[in-house]
Amino acid sequence: MEIPYNFKLAIFSFAIIFVLRWAWRILNYVWLKPKYLEKQLRQQGFKGNSYKLLFGDMKEMSKMGEEALSKPVNFSHDMIWPRVNPFIHKIITNYSKNSFVWFGPRPAVVIMDPEVIKEVMMKNYVFQKPSGNPLTKLLATGVADYEADKWAVHRRLLNPAFHLDKLKHMLPAFKLTASEMLRKWEKIVSREGSEIDVLSYLQTLTSDAISRTAFGSSYEEGIKIFELQKEQIRLILQVSRTVYIPGWRFLPTKRNKRMKQIFNEVRTLILEIINKRMRMIEAGESHDDLLGILLSSNLKEIQQHGNTKFGMSIDEVIEECKLFYFAGQETTSTLLVWTMILLSQHPNWQDRAREEVLQVFGSNEVDYDKLNQLKVVTMILNEVLRLYPAGYMMTRMVQTKTNLGNLCLPGGVQLLLPTILLQHDTEIWGDDAMEFNPERFSDGILKATKGQLVFFPFGWGPRICIGQNFAMLEAKMAMAMILKHYAFELSSSYSHAPHPLMLQPQYGAPLILHKL
Repeated sequence: MEIPYNFKLAIFSFAIIFVLRWAWRILNYVWLKPKYLEKQLRQQGFKGNSYKLLFGDMKEMSKMGEEALSKPVNFSHDMIWPRVNPFIHKIITNYSKNSFVWFGPRPAVVIMDPEVIKEVMMKNYVFQKPSGNPLTKLLATGVADYEADKWAVHRRLLNPAFHLDKLKHMLPAFKLTASEMLRKWEKIVSREGSEIDVLSYLQTLTSDAISRTAFGSSYEEGIKIFELQKEQIRLILQVSRTVYIPGWRFLPTKRNKRMKQIFNEVRTLILEIINKRMRMIEAGESHDDLLGILLSSNLKEIQQHGNTKFGMSIDEVIEECKLFYFAGQETTSTLLVWTMILLSQHPNWQDRAREEVLQVFGSNEVDYDKLNQLKVVTMILNEVLRLYPAGYMMTRMVQTKTNLGNLCLPGGVQLLLPTILLQHDTEIWGDDAMEFNPERFSDGILKATKGQLVFFPFGWGPRICIGQNFAMLEAKMAMAMILKHYAFELSSSYSHAPHPLMLQPQYGAPLILHKL
């Protein structure tokens, strides 16, 4: 039976329209829209490289990043940013602070004005996080990734777990993990002193602490999850250096398959922990750890509304647990390792901190009230966070044409909020901005910053890190116990190499420890 001519013509016309439509969308994505956005940004006074088809600045960005990681740098703080993100450092050097870079076909403007940053971070429903490469979400999503109403619901359900009264009950777990680390050192450190790479021990300490406080289990029980998440982080770092092409994540490449395999393995392991805990709750057992509080809070929400559509789904609870593991471990271990490195380089501050710890605690138990009396230790931790913030760059997205300060930005532009640049700015902090000087925080953060938003290592505004108090309490506990039992100095084998991944030292942190 012959197909009618009119039907053939209709099919052919439909195919032509389909092809032309997709051709137009691709052309608009890779050329027309980027060139339009570039014109708009230049009219606003921003400067940057001309757009290069599809890749933008990504090729040069990747090449410079690999070169920077190939060798350590001198132990001077002005070298941190050029090593961590050499391309953006180059762009700002060449074009001034009012500059933009190309992440593929998407431009990103650097925002350095504290008042504009404050506006961005306060209006969290307007300026949201960029969607980015969907593969990066295989690490963890949770409250740190959600937006608008979904973020508000998760934040509300998580808040009880991070209430100060709950955190006080976690101090014994912090103390136990620190004690276990010190016992390991006791077996290794000789009377004359011994070299130890403290990074791995501090990572174990924070891993164990988050396991106990979040799930009531020890590090050994959660070690598989930690190892898988570490591998996932390394793969995501590779992904972040490539241009995102829609649909690429579905291709069965070796990296894509491994990332999805890790995602499924981690999900299975955490689901086992959750199911075990749910059975305990149903049996009438109560647990005061983060997971127990979250599950109880979530169950209460569902019961109040009489509908499982309210509260979190099981997959959302899993994502929050993955976020516990990642954020609770990496950020605190980064803070602790740089604190020990900097105190090794500045023994006068190490001595001051130790004198304070011995004066406040003596032979007494470490408790919450006494931890709050550690003024010098708090000054030191704030100065470390200023110089080495794990979250050294934050990003937001302009979805539609939006007024921001004196700017009028078109939709489709990304915002870069460089925490580390503001915290290293000599115009803000003085000529010694690159130097380790905790004294600047002697009268508190507000006085040190002169009331400006120039110090925000945990973020700021409604979306400030929910685990900020958790991290600071754990860091104070760990440093108090370390200072009480050990003196330490830099080993001659130490190489200074902050890594873009959470700013952790690329070659470890070999220190010489001496028993006290």
